[in-house]
Amino acid sequence: ELLFQSLSLHCRQCALVTSSSHVVRVVAHSSVFRVVRKPAEFLNRSESPAIIFWGPSTKIGRDAKGTLYRLIQRVSMTYSNLSFFFISPGKMQRFDTLFQKETGRDRKKSQSWLSTGWFTMVIAIEMCDNIKVYGMVPPNHCGKRPQPKRLPYHYYKPRGPDECVTYLQNERGRRGSHHRFITEKQVFARWAKQYNIRFNYFTRFYCVNKNYVNCNS
Repeated sequence: ELLFQSLSLHCRQCALVTSSSHVVRVVAHSSVFRVVRKPAEFLNRSESPAIIFWGPSTKIGRDAKGTLYRLIQRVSMTYSNLSFFFISPGKMQRFDTLFQKETGRDRKKSQSWLSTGWFTMVIAIEMCDNIKVYGMVPPNHCGKRPQPKRLPYHYYKPRGPDECVTYLQNERGRRGSHHRFITEKQVFARWAKQYNIRFNYFTRFYCVNKNYVNCNS
């Protein structure tokens, strides 16, 4: 059986690296199979990592007993050095409530699907006194002229979909559920001073810090 307990962790300094992470890794239910297929990349990067899974309770909840739950259970037995956590249904609802409070949108009615970045940022805010974010572009990045250089949405899929195309299609999508990446980034930008968050991202030639602080600090 998986051990269900609360994650109690407090850090003075945290680094949040998009499409990756250190010490605490937040994984969507849709990415469980990718984690299992590449354990050397996702499960062996730290001496005592904690992995947090999020998703509908029907897929990964305690009572689901479905394919994903059983898969995570087997992995937990194989990698006894890891600590596995799930975001509870009650906590999932609080993430939805926070999204509506910050954006004015009801997540379900607006057919929005929160991104792993949203979950990771909120968890980091709860655990960390100071957060340095690497690789997350600002909200207006994809609207710049000339248009930014084409980059893959995920670093581990160099031939995958374009980052800006993915952001814009999801932001504007009305049929089906979509991530609202740009809306989320606008919220993160507002949170920056309130929660001591600094955003660092690299262009071809130089490092830019959204709080105008030296990127090497």
